[in-house]
Amino acid sequence: MQPMIDRLSATLRVAARPGGAGACGRLRLRSLAALVSFAALALLCAGAPDAQAAPKKYHFELFRISPKPEIKKDVAEAAVPRVEAQVKKTFETHPQLVAKLEGAPDKDKADAFRKYLAQKGISGAFLVTVEITEASEELEPMEGKPNSQRFTVSISVHLLGEAIPGRTIGFTGDGRAKVKQEIGKKLRPRDREATWDQAAEVAIADAMQTVFKQLEKPQKKP
Repeated sequence: MQPMIDRLSATLRVAARPGGAGACGRLRLRSLAALVSFAALALLCAGAPDAQAAPKKYHFELFRISPKPEIKKDVAEAAVPRVEAQVKKTFETHPQLVAKLEGAPDKDKADAFRKYLAQKGISGAFLVTVEITEASEELEPMEGKPNSQRFTVSISVHLLGEAIPGRTIGFTGDGRAKVKQEIGKKLRPRDREATWDQAAEVAIADAMQTVFKQLEKPQKKP
């Protein structure tokens, strides 16, 4: 911006020389005032940050949640419903996701469906598979606290999004979490569920961050 300020200073020096009284002087003053106003407006506009484009909108549909076979059965039974609940909540409440496609044509009608998405300002629709790749829980005594225990839950998830229509791979995302809770002498069902809820929430949020980073990148043309 410095060159514009220098040019403005030079103009001010020239217009202020002696002998500028009368109509000519008034004309110079009017021109000078207009120039100062224009320069101030230009500086203001140039200094203002560019308006950021609105975040793109997408539609996600949950297809399936499945734990890896090596995860213990009782752990999987605790993890799956908690992950499913968190995924559905995220798909319904995330500001960049459109939960329902009201009046959308059949997904098998590819051209009509894509036209519908474009008309609604939705950048893409995806069928999402969630795999629980790791899950474990641990209960251990706390040193110096004979009446307390520490309950730890660890979980990792992998998200795969397939484009609708077409079922081509649109994105992947990985998330993980480890949550520790101090509990009493016994592990109550509500303590266990609350810990799994927190772990699922953190893991899905972590995975969604990587998903949207991928979607923000320019897509390669086939």
